[in-house]
Amino acid sequence: MTTDMSHSADPFFEPYDRKNVAYGDEPTAAIAAFLDQVDGGGRAIDLGAGAGRDTVALAAAGFDVTAVDLSGRGLERIHERAKSGGVANRVTTKEADVRDVALAANTYNAIVATTVLDHIPAADAMRVWGQMTEALTDTGMLFVEVHTTEDPGSPEHPGCDSDAPISETAGAVINYFRPNQLASWAVDPKSRLRVLRYEERQEWDYTHGPEHLHGKAILLAVREGFYPDWFGQPAAFPRNAS
Repeated sequence: MTTDMSHSADPFFEPYDRKNVAYGDEPTAAIAAFLDQVDGGGRAIDLGAGAGRDTVALAAAGFDVTAVDLSGRGLERIHERAKSGGVANRVTTKEADVRDVALAANTYNAIVATTVLDHIPAADAMRVWGQMTEALTDTGMLFVEVHTTEDPGSPEHPGCDSDAPISETAGAVINYFRPNQLASWAVDPKSRLRVLRYEERQEWDYTHGPEHLHGKAILLAVREGFYPDWFGQPAAFPRNAS
């Protein structure tokens, strides 16, 4: 474990350097549920991959994954986790700003962007979103999670009126999404998506730092016209084992 905690150029260095790494080991629930129900394989990209909990899950499901993040320490932890999980041969890391990553059209079978579009200015977020939707293949899956104005860290109502504790990393969020904003992007005909799951909620977070509250919007979608097996999260009526 690295002991230098003073990397000011990497605001997430300390959370990702902890023995119990920030955000935990388990993949995002919606991604895990999708991967449990749908055959994996092909190319994937994890934008704002952090310490790689979703990257490793995608690789374990059979995807060749590119993990993109600005945190060099986070990418080091991804290498450690991928090696430990036996999937290092399917994981490539790229230290970069997501705004500088070229996303070629019809390239990725899975695109994940967990709390990254809210870390860049609104105009940039919309541009990156457009690139993401274009980069999805005809049988691709897109997962996006963002902080919303319900978050206590938001400068807007209702979050700014909350007295709930704020995340230790709230300073990195600069673009809180308004109610239904992410949903409106997803159903725009230009996005060419079919929404499998959309939710706006508040959630308590115990995966890093002192307990705190979040306001989140969560989207799981596939390319329009694609109909993979999907029984929900959790599966509402899972098939009995034979």
